[in-house]
Amino acid sequence: KAAAAAPAKAASTKAAVAKPPLKNSAFVFVKPAANTAATQALVKEVFASKSISITSEGEIDAAEIDAKKLIDQHYYAIASKATLTAPKDLPVPADKFKAKFGIEWAEALAEDLVCNAAEACARFGCDADGLNAKWQAAKDAGSMVKFGGGFYCALVEDVYVFNGFFMTMRSGFVKPGVSIHYYVVEFEAKDLSWADFRGAVLGPTDPADAPADSLRGRILAEYQALGIASEPFTGENGVHASASPLEGLAERVNWLGADATGDVFGKELLAAGVSPETIEAWSVDPAVTHPEGKGSVFDLLEDLDADACLAKCLAIER
Repeated sequence: KAAAAAPAKAASTKAAVAKPPLKNSAFVFVKPAANTAATQALVKEVFASKSISITSEGEIDAAEIDAKKLIDQHYYAIASKATLTAPKDLPVPADKFKAKFGIEWAEALAEDLVCNAAEACARFGCDADGLNAKWQAAKDAGSMVKFGGGFYCALVEDVYVFNGFFMTMRSGFVKPGVSIHYYVVEFEAKDLSWADFRGAVLGPTDPADAPADSLRGRILAEYQALGIASEPFTGENGVHASASPLEGLAERVNWLGADATGDVFGKELLAAGVSPETIEAWSVDPAVTHPEGKGSVFDLLEDLDADACLAKCLAIER
């Protein structure tokens, strides 16, 4: 009788062995305007103090960023309307377009009155900042409409332009002589949650709201000593970091040419039955359907540690 009970006890012990928690892995880079040796040293100092391991780092210059459209892919929701897609292929809501501008969308297309931001620069014969000035003037005049997240149209002079502000954002990454310095980092959720990694270690998007000991807070306070030319603000806040493990995967694939099969989070998604095609589709932040409703996949997963992120990914309809 005692012998019969032994295997059951052994099985119970085996079943109780839990899988170790997944490591959090993010992609971080120092933005071109802040990319100095002193800023890079500060990033390393802060990461070391928070038990964040740097598994790889390097430099990507403007020529490569421009040629491979790395920044366009990074800001895909905005760039897809500004540089990557012709206006005729954009999902413009014709009713909203007419309500704002008093002309049918089909008529504007037929009369060649529409441009994405890249085309607008060529049409007006201006650079990124010149287009941005025209865009801001149109916005101030009330001649702009928002169609959705990262999707804007403005009547700039006599042309309907999509996401005209993006070219100035883009130019900061592709002008000759600039670069980003990137880090692939890992950290344990038990030591540092993803929410704290972004909120406490990196700091909020607006550096003026960032904790004094956060990276963005320190970059703002020390920018002159760090060799940064202008005072940081929301658009130029020094550093970028992935908002979730899925976004980290998407950014490693984009910036570093990584493959999901060899990526720390990609391997977990694949092992759990998420197809490579689905991972690729999720990497550009589509709207997805899940138990909480429908919306941006990046928003759904923001600030989740790797295990929770994986679980939520598996709940998304596919």
